[in-house]
Formats: sequence, structure tokens, C-alpha cells
Amino acid sequence: MFSEINWENRMIGLTGPRGVGKTTLVLQYIRDTLPPDQTLYVTTEDIYFADNHLIDLAARFSKFGGKYLFIDEIHKYPDWSRELKLIYDYHPDLQVVFTGSSVLDIKKGAFDLSRRAAMYHMQGLSFREYLAFFEDIRLPKTTLEELLQHKVKHESLEYPLLHFSKYLKSGYYPFAADEDFKLKMRQILNQTLENDIPYFAGMNVSTGIKLKQLLSIIAKSVPFKPNYSKIANLLSVSRNNIADYFHYLEEAGLIAQLRNETAGIRGLGKVEKVFLDNTNLIYTLTEDNFNTGNLRETFFYNQIKNLFDVVMPKKGDFKINNITFEVGGKNKNAKQIKDLESAYLVKDDIEHSFGNIIPLWQFGFLY
Repeated sequence: MFSEINWENRMIGLTGPRGVGKTTLVLQYIRDTLPPDQTLYVTTEDIYFADNHLIDLAARFSKFGGKYLFIDEIHKYPDWSRELKLIYDYHPDLQVVFTGSSVLDIKKGAFDLSRRAAMYHMQGLSFREYLAFFEDIRLPKTTLEELLQHKVKHESLEYPLLHFSKYLKSGYYPFAADEDFKLKMRQILNQTLENDIPYFAGMNVSTGIKLKQLLSIIAKSVPFKPNYSKIANLLSVSRNNIADYFHYLEEAGLIAQLRNETAGIRGLGKVEKVFLDNTNLIYTLTEDNFNTGNLRETFFYNQIKNLFDVVMPKKGDFKINNITFEVGGKNKNAKQIKDLESAYLVKDDIEHSFGNIIPLWQFGFLY
């Protein structure tokens, strides 16, 4: 993401789930490239903003020669989008970069900033990025076409399955090497469920507990096809609220919903499966008591859903454009997709691709 952002834009917004490294990224950019005497980093959670406005801070900073203003946790500041517009219009010599952990409120406000801010969405580490960060193994990105044509270059990668198993447990977040990884994961979940979502949706704290229960149900289900009435009974809430709960959890980066191919456009079809957003969440929420098939499909969907429109086909597990994918273990057969023109078996526990069979771990090289 660091190299994809056009840092020349006057206003830049960086969104994404908690814990993926947005704050670290902007602090690294400040440290490596900007003059300290012209740069200011603030977080809106600071007590300063209890009695002061962003627009006044920007005006004072600009008068003292400030050129670069970085605002973290922007969604915690009331009426943030209106003040950012005013800062943009009143201070043309000031560059503003803002981040937000909860994509919910950010999306709502970003509509107003569409003509001013360049918006970027950041997700967790791909398997390729994990190898670079934690194993010092640097491999190039690959396109889906190259992957299906067996052109993934990984000669320097020994024991890919060993690294892949580590990634599935704790490699999606950039604090994977921390000894208290699981504790930090639970803190992220608590912050998102008890603060971010209720703050945005006007919920009370008890609803955060319901959301936790819902996440636990999703994590342990094999696979999870939502039955709103049944879930409402389990959580003792109105059935009418369940679809909203799923929407909030998805926008916050905790789950991913897979729809069928109705009208061929993602978002119009009926939700057929619900996954946790990434495999690290599965390990955190289930204490290793999970279904392996669900783990495989979660990884596959996580690595491709931000790059392609993905739907659930009538045959197979996933469909991108006209290409169908069936995900399974090394002994998986092609029975379900044998009559399809363009179809691939994605297998776990294998190192090399051949024919229409692609190793699951190689889908972690797409970004």
C-alpha cells in the first residue's frame, strides 16, 4: 500500500479494519520523507479535541509554516467530513492525510469528500507480504492469469506449506511476531464490537455482546449459510436486525459475505455463505476447534475479494468472471466441476500446480 498511494495528493484518506497497520504506515512515511518542523501528527482521540476544533488547529498550524497534517482515527471526531472540506478549501498549501479504523463511518463521510480526497482501502498482509515481512523472502506479485498458467515464481521459497501454516494462524496482521498476538487480536475485536460499530450505529454496549456471539457462531459453523430466524432466536433479538448486524460486521472487516450469481453482479444476489474475514480470526475465535474446509475457503476468499467481483456459482465454490474454482484438500476430486468449461481445483497441502490444479497458497501472491 505504501507504494500504491499517490502522496502528491492534497488530501488522502486511508481506511481499513483495526490492526492492519494504517498508523504505522503514515508514521513511517513521516519519518522517512517529511521535514519534522513542517509536519504534525495528531489523533482525534486526544483530550485536546474535547475543547478544540480541527479547522482551528489546521489554521494555526498553517500560520506557523505547517505543510503536512496527519489526522489519525478521524471517525472519532464529530462532523469530521465537513471540517476536512473546509480545511481543504481554506488552506490550499496544506496537505492532509487522514486514517480511520472503522470503515463504516468513513464511508458515510467520504461521499462528501469525493471531489477532494483520494481514498485508499488497506487490508491485512497477503501471504506474499507476510513472507517479505517476517521471513525475508521477497517474491513478486502475480496476476490471476499468470497463476492459472503456472507462472508463479517461487524457486527461492523452500517449504511453502510450512510458512503457509504459520500465516494462516497469525500472518494476516503486521504484529504477527508479537508474543501477545492473541491478546492484541482480542483487543481489536473488543474495540471494533464494543466501540466502533455501536458508535456508528447508535447501539448500546449489550449489542456488542450479541455481535460477539454472532461472530462465534460464524467461526464454528461448517459452512455458514445464514438463517436469519434461527440466528435471531439464538441471540434473542429481532429478526429484522440480523441483516444489519451482518452488514456492520462486514464493513468493519470482521466477516465477508458471499452472494450467488443473480444478475451476475456481486451485491445483488442472495447471501449464500458467510465467512470470517481472515483465517487469523478463525484461530482467535475458535481456539483451534475449527473446520479445515472452512479455513481453506476463508483464505481463498480473503485473498481475492478485494481484487475481483466474486460470486458463488451453482457448481463449485467460487466464481470470478467465467472462471469457477473448487477449493479442497490434496485428495479433492473434480467431480463437482467436471462438466464446466473453465474450472480449476484449488488444493491445500500441495506445493506445485499442474493441469487445472492450483496450490491454495499461491493465491496469496495476488497482492
